[in-house]
Amino acid sequence: MAGAESIMSMYDEYYAGDTVHPKREIASVQSVRHIDTIIQGEAFERILDIGAGEGAVLDKLNKRRLGKSLAAVEISSSGIKAIKARKISNLESVEQFDGYHLPHADKSFDLGLAIHVVEHVEHERMFLAEAGRVCKKLYIEVPLEHTRRLDRAIRMSGPYGHINFYTMLSFENLLKTSGLTVERLKVFPHDLAYEQHLAGRTKGWLKYKVRTEFLKIMPKTAMRSIAYMAGALCSSH
Repeated sequence: MAGAESIMSMYDEYYAGDTVHPKREIASVQSVRHIDTIIQGEAFERILDIGAGEGAVLDKLNKRRLGKSLAAVEISSSGIKAIKARKISNLESVEQFDGYHLPHADKSFDLGLAIHVVEHVEHERMFLAEAGRVCKKLYIEVPLEHTRRLDRAIRMSGPYGHINFYTMLSFENLLKTSGLTVERLKVFPHDLAYEQHLAGRTKGWLKYKVRTEFLKIMPKTAMRSIAYMAGALCSSH
């Protein structure tokens, strides 16, 4: 495993002059909708965003009042600066961490969020065990790779890209073998706004319709052929 200092240094200026800010904003709306769907009206007093980036999800959680108080940990100092600049009203703390060790006491949060994090960490189970130590429940969201073109996903990983790749079965297995109890697990297509941001108005609408309807009609075949998202609500022990 790479040393904590080298990892933190690599991500230090990751969010400085963020050129994909519109995409992050659209993706955060999508992620919060997924969270809302999975938690099914459960109330949480304290929520910790683990790997909070530049705070886009925190901002939407605050506006939706999904937690009475929010906290964040982030590896990037530029991300922490961006989070603080948002001045989120019910954000109680923002702290830097090394990607693995959380600066919080056991079970001090009702819900922890790990959105697009585990696909970037070298030791997923170590990360999830630490998140489960601090949080009573976890919401974890990952992209699902379609197995027919997995080689393309691996080639596109890049220095900040994914080092772990998931199917529905491998994602569920990771959660269970990390000592978590999976309460709810759901596959999501991308939102229309996300598809249109990436592909344009007409092509994005077509991609949205194909992805959504294919998943409804033939879910197993769809997940072998098209990329989706998966979100899971888990309880820790």
